Amino acid sequence: MKFTCDKASLLREIAFAQEIIASKNALSIMSNVYLEVSDSRLLIRATDVKVSFETTIPVDNVIPGSLTVFCDKLMGILTTLPDGDLTIEQDDGRIILKPAEKKVRFQLKSLSGDKFPELPRAEENLFFQLPSRDFRRMVSQTIFSVSNDETRYFMNGVYMEKTQDGSLVMVSTDGRRLAFVRSDTRGTLPDFKPVIIPIKVLGILLKRLSDEGMLDLAITEKSLFLRFNNYQISSVLIEGQFPNYQKVIPQNQKNSFSVKKADMLEALKRVSIFVEQKSYRTFFSVSENGLVLSSEESEIGAAREEIGCEYSGGETTIALNYKYIEEPLRVLDAEAFTIEFSDPSRAITLRPEPSGDYFHIVMPMQID
Repeated sequence: MKFTCDKASLLREIAFAQEIIASKNALSIMSNVYLEVSDSRLLIRATDVKVSFETTIPVDNVIPGSLTVFCDKLMGILTTLPDGDLTIEQDDGRIILKPAEKKVRFQLKSLSGDKFPELPRAEENLFFQLPSRDFRRMVSQTIFSVSNDETRYFMNGVYMEKTQDGSLVMVSTDGRRLAFVRSDTRGTLPDFKPVIIPIKVLGILLKRLSDEGMLDLAITEKSLFLRFNNYQISSVLIEGQFPNYQKVIPQNQKNSFSVKKADMLEALKRVSIFVEQKSYRTFFSVSENGLVLSSEESEIGAAREEIGCEYSGGETTIALNYKYIEEPLRVLDAEAFTIEFSDPSRAITLRPEPSGDYFHIVMPMQID
C-alpha cells in the first residue's frame, strides 16, 4: 500500500477518528485506525464497538491496499509535521511516513486490515433527511442536561421521539433538571420508536456538523446511523425506559419574571465566585424592585448583585444551582428570557422571550 496526500486533510480526519476510539492500548486492534486506499481515495475507519466512523479523502500515487495503525501515535506524528504533501508507504509490517518538506522519516508498526471489525450498516430505504441546522440546534439545547449517573443508564443520553402531530422532540434529564426542544418536521418524518441516543455521538456531532445542508438519519432497533458531508457515523442506542417527562412539566405556574440574558450571565459570572463548590447554590430574590443574586461561601466571603427585571408579585427567594441557569442561557437564541414559578420549593421553568419551541425545567434547592 502506498499513497500521497495533503497532511492537513489527513490530520483532520485522524483527529476525528481519535475522538471515536476509546482504548489507548497499543496492542489492541480497537486502538487502531483502519486505512484502505484504492482509486485515488483513502478510506478511514474507527470504532469503539458502540460508535463507528467512516470517511474518505483524495490521495495520489496510489498502490492499493489496507492496514491498521495505532491511532494515537499516528496522530502524534501528524501534529508535528509541517503542512504539505505526505507520503505513506507500507513496508514489511510497518508504514513509513515521509513529508515532502522535511528530511524526516517515521516508522510505525501496522496490523492487517483483515483483523479490523466490520462496521454496522443500515438499509438505504431507512434513511430520512433533516436540516442539519435544526438537528444541531436540538442537540445543543439538550446535551448538557444528560445524567452521568451510570446506575440510571437510561438517562445517560438524549431521548428522541416522533410525536402524534409529527413533530420531532428531544428531551434530556438528570433528575434535577430537564431540557425539552421541539422541531416542526410534520410530513417529513417516517414512523420510528422512541430512542435514547448516547451523549458521545451527540458530542461528536456538535463539533463536526455544520449548520449548512441536510443530515441523513436512519434508526433501527438498536442503532442510529448518520450521514453528513463525507462522514458516516453509527452508534448503538441506549436500551431502557426513559422517564415520562410529560409528568414533570409544570402546569399553570402563576408567577414569572423576565430578565435580559446578558445581564444574567454577567451577574452569574461574578456571584458564582462565592458559591458553595459542592452545591453551586445561588439565591435568586425577586421583587417589584428587581432581581437580587447572592451567594455565600462559609468563612471566606459573599457576593450580591442586583439586576433589572420585569415582575409584579410578592417578594420571593429561590435557591438554584447556578450552572443549571447558566448552561441553558449559553444556548438561548433570544436576548431575554422568562422564569416561571409557583412557589420556592417547586420546579421553575426557563423559557426564551418571546416563548419558543424549547424550555428548561430546574428543581430548586433548599434555602436553609
